[in-house]
Amino acid sequence: MKSKEIYLKEIGNCSLLQYFCLNDNQLSGEIPAELGKLSFLERLNICNNQISGSLPEELGRLSSLVEFVAYTNRLTGPLPRSIKNLKNLKTIRAGQNQISGSIPAEISGCRSLKLLGLAQNKIGGELPKELGMLGNLTELILWENQISGFIPKELGNCTNLETLALYANALAGPIPIEIVNLKFLKKLYLYRNGLNGTIPREIGNLSMATEIDFSENFLTGEIPTEFSKIKGLRLLYIFQNQLTGVIPNELSILRNMIKLDLSINYLTGPIPFGFQYLTEMVQLQLFGNSLSGGIPQGLGLYSKLWVVDFSDNNLTGRIPPHLCRHSNLILLNLDSNRLYGNIPTGVLNCQTLVQLRLVGNKFTGGFPSELCKLVNLSAIELNQNRFTGPVPPEIGNCRRLQRLHIANNYFTSELPKELGNLSQLVTFNASSNLLTGKIPPEVVNCKMLQRLDLSHNSFSDALPDEIGTLLQLELLRLSENNLSGNIPLALGNLSHLTELQMGGNSFSGRIPPTLGLLSSLQIAMNLSYNNLTGSIPPELGNLNLLEFLLLNNNHLTGDIPKTFENLSSLLGCNFSYNDLTGSLPSVSLFQNMAISSFLGNKGLCGGPLGDCSGDPSSDPQKNTDAPRGRIITIVASVVGGVSLILIIVILYLMRRPTETASAIHEKENPYSESDIYFPLKDGFTFQDLVLATNNFHDSYPLDQGGDLVTWARHYVRDHSLTIGILDDRLDLEDQSTIAHMISVLKIALLCTSMSPLDRPSMREVVLMLIESNEREDFIN
Repeated sequence: MKSKEIYLKEIGNCSLLQYFCLNDNQLSGEIPAELGKLSFLERLNICNNQISGSLPEELGRLSSLVEFVAYTNRLTGPLPRSIKNLKNLKTIRAGQNQISGSIPAEISGCRSLKLLGLAQNKIGGELPKELGMLGNLTELILWENQISGFIPKELGNCTNLETLALYANALAGPIPIEIVNLKFLKKLYLYRNGLNGTIPREIGNLSMATEIDFSENFLTGEIPTEFSKIKGLRLLYIFQNQLTGVIPNELSILRNMIKLDLSINYLTGPIPFGFQYLTEMVQLQLFGNSLSGGIPQGLGLYSKLWVVDFSDNNLTGRIPPHLCRHSNLILLNLDSNRLYGNIPTGVLNCQTLVQLRLVGNKFTGGFPSELCKLVNLSAIELNQNRFTGPVPPEIGNCRRLQRLHIANNYFTSELPKELGNLSQLVTFNASSNLLTGKIPPEVVNCKMLQRLDLSHNSFSDALPDEIGTLLQLELLRLSENNLSGNIPLALGNLSHLTELQMGGNSFSGRIPPTLGLLSSLQIAMNLSYNNLTGSIPPELGNLNLLEFLLLNNNHLTGDIPKTFENLSSLLGCNFSYNDLTGSLPSVSLFQNMAISSFLGNKGLCGGPLGDCSGDPSSDPQKNTDAPRGRIITIVASVVGGVSLILIIVILYLMRRPTETASAIHEKENPYSESDIYFPLKDGFTFQDLVLATNNFHDSYPLDQGGDLVTWARHYVRDHSLTIGILDDRLDLEDQSTIAHMISVLKIALLCTSMSPLDRPSMREVVLMLIESNEREDFIN
C-alpha cells in the first residue's frame, strides 16, 4: 500500500494530465497535496475506494477542474474553503463518506456548478444563503446529513434547479414560500426533518413537478387544493404530519398520479369519490386518520392498484368488489374500521395478493376457504370480526402463509390437522374463539413457528409432547382452556421462549424441572389455576430474566425454593392458595412483597406473613384493627352476595319454560341491546344476607379470603366442583338442573379471575351462557 501512496504523490509531475480516473479499486491512504499541481486536470474520479483523510486545500488550485467524483470512500473533515477558486467546476459528487463541518459560504464561487452531491455524510450547521448564488445549479443532493436551521429563502434564486433533496436532516421552520419560484423543479424531497407551519398555497406554481415528498415532519393546516394545478404530479407523500381538514376533491383531477400517501395525519371526511377514476394509481395509502363514510365502490375498476391501505379510520360500508380487477393487488389493509359484510369474490380470487389484513371490523361469514388457493398469500389477519364456523381443512394449501391471525371471532369446532402443512408459518393466533377438541399434534410440523396463541377457547385433552420440538417458539399462550394431563417435559427445550401462559386449565402432576432450562423466559410464566401438585422445582430459580411468575391456585406443597433468591429480574409473583409451608426467601423482593401473593398457604411465614417463631402476636394478619377488618369483611360479603344473587337470577331466567322465552321474543322490544339488564330477584334483601350469615359471624368462611368468590374457589380446590357446593334447600334430584347450575358457576368463577386479562369478555359470557342453556335443552 505504501508504493501506491508514493505513486499518487509522483502523479503531480504529470503536469499536462487532463483525466485522472482511479474509481472502483481498493486504494487507501489520503489524497496527496501534489494533485494540486495538475493545473490542466478536468476530471478527477476516485469513487468506490477506501481513501481516507480530508480533502486538501490544494484542490483549489485545480483551476481547470470540471468534475470531481469521490463518493463511497472514507473521507473526513470539512470541505476546503479553497473550493471558491474552482470557477469551471460543474459536478461535485462526494456522497457516502464521513465529511463533516458545514458547507462553506465560499461554495458561491463555483458559479458553473450544476450538481452538488454530498448525501450520506456528517455535514452539520446551517445551509449557507450563498447557495442562492449558484444560478446554474440543477441538482442539490444533501440528504441524510446533520444539517439544521431553516431552509434559506435564497434557494428560490436557483431557478434552474430540477432536484432538491434535503431529506433526513434536522431542518426546522416553515417551507419557504420562495421555493415556488423554482419553475423547473421536478423532484422536491423535504421529508424526515422537523419542518413546521403550513404548506404554501403557492405550491401549485411548481407546474413541472412530478414528485413531492413532505412526509415525516410537523406540518399543520389543510392540504392545499392548489396541488391540483401540478398536472404532471405522479407522487405525493405528505404522511406523518399534523394536517387537518378533508382530502381535497380537487386531487381527483391529477390523472397522472401513481402514488398517493396521506397517512398518519388528522384528516377527516370521506375518501374523494373521484379517486376511483385515477387510472394510473397503483399505491393509495390513507391509514391513520379519521376518515369516514364509505370506500368508493368503483375503486380498482380503472386502475391497476397494488397497495391499498385505509386502516385505522372510521370507514363504514363494504369492501369494493373490484380492487383486484387488474390482478395487481399485493396488499389490502382495512384494519380498524367499521366495515361489514362478506369479503368480496374479487378479493378472494386475487392471485397476486400477498397480505390480507381486515382486523377490527364487523365482517361476517365463514372462513373464506377460497383464500387457500392464493399461492402468494403470506398473511391472513381476520382478528376481531364476526366470522363463524370451522376453520376449513383447505387452510393447509396456503403453503407460503407466514401469519395466520383469526383471534376474537366465533370460529367453532376443532382445528384441522392440515395446519401442519404450513411449513413457513411464523405466527398463529386463534385466541378468544369457540374452538374445541384436541390441539392437533400436526401443528408441531410448523417448525418456523415463533408465536402460538390458542388461549381462551375450549381445547381439551393433553398437550402434545411434541410441542417441545418447536425450537423457534418465542411465545406460547394456552391459558383459559380445558387442557389436562401433565405439562410436557419437552417444553424445557424451547430455549427461545420469552412468555409461557398456561393458566386456567386442568393440568395436573408436578411442575417439570425442565422448565428451569427456559433461559430466555422473560415476560411471564403463568401456571396458575390448574391442579398441579408436588413441590416447586428449585430449577425455576435459574430463570434470572423472568419478570412475572404465577403459580397460585394449585395444590403445590413444600417450601418456596431458596434458589428463588436468584430471580433478580422478578417484578411480581403469586403463590397464593396452595399448600406451601416454610419461610419465605430472605431477599428483599419476597420480604417486601404484598401479603396477597401468599394468602391461602397456612404453613408459610416470614416477611409480610410475620416471623416464623410461632408467636401469634407477630402475625400481621391477626394484629389488624378488628373493627376495620369487620367492615372490610362486611363490604366484601355484600359484593360477593350480590354476585351470587346475579348468578341465581341468571339461572332463574334461563330455567324458565321455553314457551315463555319465546313469548318474550315475540313482543316488540323498545330497548337496544345495551339497555338489557337483569333486575334483582324480588324479596332478597341485605337483611336476608345478614340473617343467612348470622350477622357475618366468624364461623362462616368469609374470613378465608373476604368474599364468597374466594370461598367458592377454596371449595372447588378442596372438593372439586361437586353437588356439595349447592344449597341443599334446592331440588337436587333434578340432574339437569344440577349440571346447569354447576356449568353457570364455572362461568361465574371465570368472570372473577384475579387477573383482568384472564376474565372473559361480556360477549364471551353471553355465548357461554347460551351454550350452557342449549346443552340443557338438548338433555331435556
